[in-house]
Amino acid sequence: MADKTLTLDQFRTLRKDNWWVEPLLVVVVLGGFAIYATWAALQNAHYYVDPYLSPFYSPCLADNCAHVTLPLFGSWWNLSPAFLILWIPGGFRATCYYYRKAYYRSFFLSPPACAVRDASKSYSGETRFPFLFQNIHRYFFYLSLIILAFLWWDVLLAFKFPDGFGMGVGTIVLGANAALLTLFSLSCNSCRHICGGSLNSFHNAPGKYKTWRFISGLNEKHMEYAWVSLFGVALADLYVRLLSMGVITDLRFF
Repeated sequence: MADKTLTLDQFRTLRKDNWWVEPLLVVVVLGGFAIYATWAALQNAHYYVDPYLSPFYSPCLADNCAHVTLPLFGSWWNLSPAFLILWIPGGFRATCYYYRKAYYRSFFLSPPACAVRDASKSYSGETRFPFLFQNIHRYFFYLSLIILAFLWWDVLLAFKFPDGFGMGVGTIVLGANAALLTLFSLSCNSCRHICGGSLNSFHNAPGKYKTWRFISGLNEKHMEYAWVSLFGVALADLYVRLLSMGVITDLRFF
């Protein structure tokens, strides 16, 4: 049997720069986020402190939620309510065109960098299981819009404190997170195609043309929105978690 162990010779290249830094950073950041998100979901605690709800648990769809948004699953669901919804934003990011490029190069070394040899000697693209599921990206986009609507609803609720209307740092944190996720979602290639990619001519659809132009402008920064929104959603959960644990206190502006 041939030895499949990766060696440095496989990645020998004429490049003199530190080409390996970018894929290494992607592994660290994406891997770290996946570990944190899984840990936060398994905790099933410290995700709500009135009026703030962690985006990892929104919307809460079971009766065992600390803050029930819609009790669609009743009392029979005994696991963390985060697992009911995290598969949607997780699937949306995993099938995202930019993220696919990032983790293919970093985790699968396919290829790790320009002018650097692939780790695998064969190439099948996305024609085999499980990569065939990448084709359902647009459906994850539709579902993620529903989650996004609930996140904006959470922002509105973040102004409703037990003692009345107000605004705290948490209100800004949840609002910034929803805004960043909106930019990430609207800059998606699937959104761009929906807005104008199905037309053969914009001549008779000026409204769609303007929308397509706007989304195309956002799409140019899709990579930046992907990373910033990733940090934003993790920090929003962390902020609510630290508040719930009593580690920090929320500053109220009014």
